[in-house]
Amino acid sequence: MDTAFFITAFVTLFVIIDPIGLTPLFVALTQGMTAQARRAIAVRACVTGAFILLLFAAFGEAVLGFVGISMPAFRIAGGVLLFLTALDMLFERRTKRREDQADEDDGPDPSVFPLAIPLIAGPGAIASVILLAGQSPGWQGLVATLAVMVAVLLIVMALFLSAGLLEHALGKTGINVVTRLLGMLLAALSVQFVLDGLRAFGFAG
Repeated sequence: MDTAFFITAFVTLFVIIDPIGLTPLFVALTQGMTAQARRAIAVRACVTGAFILLLFAAFGEAVLGFVGISMPAFRIAGGVLLFLTALDMLFERRTKRREDQADEDDGPDPSVFPLAIPLIAGPGAIASVILLAGQSPGWQGLVATLAVMVAVLLIVMALFLSAGLLEHALGKTGINVVTRLLGMLLAALSVQFVLDGLRAFGFAG
């Protein structure tokens, strides 16, 4: 594989997954959790996201086609689910649930949803790994794509593990403000997912 492929693939996945943009989201979604719980969530989110992207890089659209799901439908579903999370962030429903479950061992865990999917392994990232792996059919293209994917996810994990520093810098009030702002951005992102899916179906201009 040539160097140009690795550079293009890295830039593509880095922009699509956006590790820098995900870090404040991670802080907001894990607000008030212990450092140990936050580390566990970071690892689970990245491992789960890597597994999902590996699955789609290896088997591509056949995975969705096997169960009769198109990529636009997948994008719309991800947008709807992400919108529900945005509402929780905007109206502090997650905080209230966490307070209600303070005495329980298994509190809310955002590692699989929404961190792993659709934020890390979202429709854009899934489509990207399918296209990148398809640029060079065979095991070489798959291995090269997976190598780039792992590199990007290692950056994501590193930023997640250092998110505690960001939380301390912002303080409780700052985190609350950021949570509301990111809730708005997540809502907008979720609507964009839905519009992209509808556009692919020919329902939106």
